[in-house]
This record gives sequence, C-alpha cells and structure tokens, in this order.
Amino acid sequence: MMEQVAVLGVGMHPWGKWGRNFVEYGVAAARDALNDAGIDWNDVGFVAGADTMRNGYPGYVAGATFAQALGWTGIPVTSAYGACASGAMALEAARQRILSGMCDVALVVGADTTPKGFLKPNSGERKDDPDWLRFHVLGASNPTYFAMYARRRMDLYGATQDDFAAVKIKNARHGLNNPNARYRKEVTAADVEKSPLVASPLRLLDICATSDGGAAIVLTSMDYARKHLRGDPSVRVAAISTVTPTFPNTIIEMPEFATDSAAGIPAPDRTFKQAIGDAAYEQAGIGPEDVGVAEVYDLSTALELDWYEDLGFCGPGEAEKLLRDDVTTLGGRLPVNPSGGLACFGEAVPAQAIAQVCEIAWQLQGRAEGRQALDDAGEPPKVGITANQGLFGHGSSVLLTR
Repeated sequence: MMEQVAVLGVGMHPWGKWGRNFVEYGVAAARDALNDAGIDWNDVGFVAGADTMRNGYPGYVAGATFAQALGWTGIPVTSAYGACASGAMALEAARQRILSGMCDVALVVGADTTPKGFLKPNSGERKDDPDWLRFHVLGASNPTYFAMYARRRMDLYGATQDDFAAVKIKNARHGLNNPNARYRKEVTAADVEKSPLVASPLRLLDICATSDGGAAIVLTSMDYARKHLRGDPSVRVAAISTVTPTFPNTIIEMPEFATDSAAGIPAPDRTFKQAIGDAAYEQAGIGPEDVGVAEVYDLSTALELDWYEDLGFCGPGEAEKLLRDDVTTLGGRLPVNPSGGLACFGEAVPAQAIAQVCEIAWQLQGRAEGRQALDDAGEPPKVGITANQGLFGHGSSVLLTR
C-alpha cells in the first residue's frame, strides 16, 4: 500500500459554453481550491497543469500558464497531457512530488474551452496520426466508437435502449441540484427517444456534449495537513492509476482500427479498462466491495454500464440489473455519478478527471448538498473511486478515502 497524501481543498468553475479563455476558468477553480484549503498561493510549492490542446500555445504549457496568471513565485511547474486522463496524470505528478519530499503543497489545475459539436482531431493532413486516420479513412467519429461499445453490450448481454435511457434519466436527476453542472433538467425516456439518432443505437441524449469548465485540487503531505488543520485531514488520496493496455488488447479502443491478435497467445485475464480499476484497488489495498460512491466516465450512457463491470461492482453482464435495482442511484448502495456525470457536465477534457475527484471529495466530506450519497448508517461514504480513459491508452482512476 502506498503512502497517502491529503486533499486539502477542491474548487471548480461551473461547466457551460462560456466561450472565454480557458485560463479564466482554471484560475477561478484554483482560487476556489486555495480558499477551500485555507492556503495562500505563496505557500504552494508545485503546480501541475493538465493541458488543453485547442487553445493555441498557452494550452500546451498549462502549468506555467496558470502559475503566471496566479502570479510568478518561482516555484516548479509541470504540464501533463493524456487526453481525457490529463487531470489524473497531473494529480499523479503532484502526488509524486509530495511523496518524494520535494514539496509539501501542490496545486493541480485543468481547464478547457471546447469547440462546438463533437471533439475531433486537429485540422491538416497527418496520415501517420491514427486519430486523424480514423476520422478521414474510416469516418469513425467518437460517437461511432460509443455506438460500437453499446452494440457490444446489446449483443453480449441483452442490454436495451431503455437501459441506456435509464442511465441518462438517473444522471440528469442527480445533477439537478449541482451548481457546477451545465445541464440541470429532468429527462424522460420520451425525451431520449425523441432526440436525433446520432450513431445507432445511440441518440443525442445518450452522448455527452462538449463544454467549457475548470477544476482544481490542493494536495499536501500528511504532516503538512495535520499541522495546518491541527488534526487529521478528512480526505486522502489512497491510489492513482495511470496504466496502459497490455498485449494482446482484444477490445478495440479509440483510435485503434483493430484489436491485437490473440491467435498465437491467450487473451488476457482482464481488459484494459478492468486493469485501470484493479491497479487502483491494489495500490490502496482495498477492493470494490469497499467503495461507497463512484464517478465514472459516461461519454455515452452505455459506457457507464461498462464501468460498473470494469470496476468490479458486478460481474460481466450484470450492470443492467444493478441499474434497474437502483443500486447506482442516489439512495442506493453505490451511487454512480452523483454529480450528474458527463451527462450533466459535458466534456472539458483536461478538467474532467480533476472534477471527478472534486466530486468524490465533496461526497466523502458530506458537502455534496442536494446530491449527497449516504451509507446504511446515514453517513457519507468512506471510499470513493473515479474512472476515466484517455485517447491512445491512458488509464485513469483515483481512489479517495476518509
């Protein structure tokens, strides 16, 4: 089991389609997190920025960009890019900096300003870029991949479009009272059914939007937290998983065109997405049975169901029953996406893995007003996990405990 670090403060800029510079969202979230921690910017010893790739040069050096906007203090910075897993990579950089003894206080920031419509590769002829090729040669946009995963669930496990709609209905209800969510409106099965078909079987309301937004976290060493708080910190980072796939990778992941062949060697014991959660559990020394709340990456409604199984909440093909039994709904044994998830937030790529951790921290601290998960004793959960996946094989999972 790895040594832990403390989550001393979290902050967020509300998600939406604001159309402003991403730095503004990141700085607002950072100041929010510093205020939450009760720490002055001058006490921060390291900044880890999660990169955005759609805002020109500053977005590629997010750590220094945020440090400059907050005011140069001469501290070290880093910038991390792992697509949707960027936030987890930035968190891991900050955690390692603290655990190595090189600093006591680290600020992690991610923010984005996204284009209209679905995400796609940058323009230009880049025939050696697999992400460019999948759009221009195969015409396989992100929703196409989401639809392939949905069809897989339908073929293997008998999932239905009603099951997918039920995920949207649940998450929309969860997000109603979340002040940081972009979409705060009840959704019915009829609403999902009426929305345009994007990539069969998925309709527009099955797929998350793109959004602007920002999130930030203040991590500290345990010793610093105890001195600062004059007691034990309430929330700790017990594990961060940033694994990559192993060979053979027998399920097609974006932006790949085909699976690795398993003709010559056996298929692996676990898939890439299963390995993401397993690594977090192993690092923390706890299991899925200990988890009381989760934030998972619902790029589509069907993908949320996959995560139930990949994180070990149930066996293969049992996710739909978990959903139908309201286990994953607020009030159930293991609420999933109590924030409303990407269904209510949309994608703000470098911020979303950090935002997931913010939500879990609020949940464990009992501060998720209007959407609080509670255990059988009526107390906030003791363990929460996030799950995310970045393009080109970036795993992402963070496990918090209190």
